[in-house]
Amino acid sequence: MADPIIVVPYNPSWQYEFVQIGERIRDALGEVAIRIDHIGSTSVPGLDSKPVIDIQISVKLFEPMVYKSMLESIGYVYRYQNPDKTKRYFRESSGIRRTHIHVRELGSWSEQFALLFRDYLRSHPEDCKEYAEVKYHLMGLYGDDRERYVEEKDPIIWKIMNKASKWSQVVGWKPGITDL
Repeated sequence: MADPIIVVPYNPSWQYEFVQIGERIRDALGEVAIRIDHIGSTSVPGLDSKPVIDIQISVKLFEPMVYKSMLESIGYVYRYQNPDKTKRYFRESSGIRRTHIHVRELGSWSEQFALLFRDYLRSHPEDCKEYAEVKYHLMGLYGDDRERYVEEKDPIIWKIMNKASKWSQVVGWKPGITDL
């Protein structure tokens, strides 16, 4: 049985945990990792979230997967069965803090999507509040069905991304410097 979905109040220690994990990744990958960014809900101050650190690593190219053995050497497992072809996905091995690592190609739409979504939410607390309310509601409905929980978040994510797209044009958004 999969782990249940649990959304918890924002924890400021998530940023510190990201830095610790990200520094280990930076040490292991060196210049292979062009960017290492804290993404997902734990990267947005004040946003309630599942307590999972999401990290995006931007690389020039997926293939060859030179980063695979480097990430495995520090305890992360490649999830080859991941159906999303826009990233290579890694998870923590036993005994390591729950972490989702998304390796994406630098400049790709999926890489930019994650960064824009994060940056928009960091600037718009009213949308964070609405997003958190939806996550709590879905946790109540689909707490034991991860796939359904993720699917049902799509409408709010696209609603936010529609706003983020318009906001990006007004402010001239582009990804800032990498987190690590």
